Amino acid sequence: MEEKSRPILNVLFAPELEESEIVQAVWGREGLVLRSLGAGPAVWVDLDELPTIVLVRPGDDPRVPTGTSALVCLVGGSAEDAKALPRNWRVLPERAAMRDLVDVVREEWPFLPAAFTLFKLQQDFDVQSLILDQLTEVAIALSTERDYPRLMQLILSRAILLSGCDAGSLYLLITDAEGKPSKLLFVAAQNNSVTVPFRLMELPVSPASLAGYVATTGETLLIDDAYAIPPEAPYRHNRAYDDQTGYRTRSQLVLPMTNHKGQITGVLQLINKKRDPSLPLQTTEDVAEQVIPFDPETTRLMKAVGSLAAVAIDNYRLYESIERLFEGFVQASVTAIEQRDPTTSGHSLRVSILTVDLAEKVSRVETGPYAGQRFTEDQFRELRYAAILHDFGKVGVREQVLVKAKKLYPFELERVLTRFELARLYHERDLLMRKAAILTEGGPDAPRKLEELDRQLAAGLADLEQTLEVILRSNEPTVLPEGDFSALQKILGYSFTDRHGDCHSLLEPEEVSVLSIRKGSLSEDERLQIESHVTHTYNFLKQIPWTPELRGVPEIAFGHHEKLNGRGYPRRITGEAIPVQSKIMTVPDIFDALSAADRPYKKAVPVEKALDILQLEAGDGLLDRNLVDLFIDAKVYEKTLHLRAGV
Repeated sequence: MEEKSRPILNVLFAPELEESEIVQAVWGREGLVLRSLGAGPAVWVDLDELPTIVLVRPGDDPRVPTGTSALVCLVGGSAEDAKALPRNWRVLPERAAMRDLVDVVREEWPFLPAAFTLFKLQQDFDVQSLILDQLTEVAIALSTERDYPRLMQLILSRAILLSGCDAGSLYLLITDAEGKPSKLLFVAAQNNSVTVPFRLMELPVSPASLAGYVATTGETLLIDDAYAIPPEAPYRHNRAYDDQTGYRTRSQLVLPMTNHKGQITGVLQLINKKRDPSLPLQTTEDVAEQVIPFDPETTRLMKAVGSLAAVAIDNYRLYESIERLFEGFVQASVTAIEQRDPTTSGHSLRVSILTVDLAEKVSRVETGPYAGQRFTEDQFRELRYAAILHDFGKVGVREQVLVKAKKLYPFELERVLTRFELARLYHERDLLMRKAAILTEGGPDAPRKLEELDRQLAAGLADLEQTLEVILRSNEPTVLPEGDFSALQKILGYSFTDRHGDCHSLLEPEEVSVLSIRKGSLSEDERLQIESHVTHTYNFLKQIPWTPELRGVPEIAFGHHEKLNGRGYPRRITGEAIPVQSKIMTVPDIFDALSAADRPYKKAVPVEKALDILQLEAGDGLLDRNLVDLFIDAKVYEKTLHLRAGV
């Protein structure tokens, strides 16, 4: 068992001093024996010949037994009392603390300084250890907080706690483009005695205010009484809050929060340091009794807290600026995509909104396969970035393929039209030459023959027009697989003869193949080029040094065209191999692509039909039925209707 320290001093006290600061300070201290005079004469027994101090109030008679050596201390005695006291009496202040007792003991019993020095060192060590623990706690808390309003409140609450004061305010310094102070942002206020009617506001940086003076000069203000600031001082205390609430501001500590570069980040204003930090200041009497000036130790401690706070604020601003920078990069990337295909403008934004909203709905599902699926805030951010950047790989696709409006490219259609024009001209030329021959020969049958040639000309031109209409109609893409292209096979056999006698087909086999595409406007090779945008996106996103909470962005974007039955692309993975975030993104991506706006290569379908198509694909095993139903039942699709062109 650990041996206790040997007693070195008796401390006797009058019962009315039991709750006093000095008695509470002595209570439980090793080496000090504390007894109440309320115990009667027995209290003077067994003092073990140790030095004895007796603490009493003015007017009390400690009744020190004859022959007992004791030093009587009058707690709260006046200067007049001190003059009339016997030699073995001393006067202590009303709010006497442990240090006052130590000073008296050192003066009266010179042989005890070593013991009391050790005692005081132990006391100081305990205090400093507590402060160090609290500073460590503050540093950890400030370094981990990422919510800006909570960070401001945390800085202020920890400063009030460590300084032992009643209230405080926090201001951030806003600088102009040249780095000069332009305004103060009032961001936090707390008061342990009255309700604070706080609202965020901007204030001018003026030396006439306490915070403005500190912000412009970098000086620390120690004010014992805010109502008694010397008239020559350039600053004044604003009494509006006191007048409004009945509060009484007295002592203040106003100091700059300075970062590691020596730059002022903000101003910390602490109000009314208290003897007992746990007691509220309800009346002016409470203020007079409890409020004390801020001491040098508290000032040094608050400067340390201010520096920690400044670093925390700088770190938050740096974190925020990096996020803004990345957001700008993301938006620039999306702009680059959409400028290559302006008709898709807004698609990435709308898909990101719908995807996050659907994920939020999934997080609230209580039944079914997604019951218990909960996404964190970081996962929502990860999903949002993946959705915004899901089509970035289209920058690696040839533009003519990316914006291909019809099955035939314009230059290919122009070749077809040119052939038809030549066929018409050569048909007309052939019949005109035959007419000329009939007219040259003459004869009674000439009129009939000419009429027959006119009919042949009209019929031939009509056939060409009908054939061209079939081609133009076949050139239009469709959203769903449809169409009978057998007529194109017949056209493949149509030809015309030029003036040299050479035969030319109206359609080439490759053109017939392209015009026979049953869905969309892309050939197999072009479709593969478009599908490659997913791989391009993945390879691009993998180059970004994502933070740990966002490292899943590339993989999520990589899976947004995969289908549950393995008929998606590019990896053709199935079911459980597809990240749930990718499954979620797939539904809004298809919906928006179908219904958002007309594109050169397809017409937008009505919202109702787009939802029907989603259900058809879910029924065919391509999409997750539960996600499609949730998308429709929760009306997630309505979230972006107002963002569409013309809405």
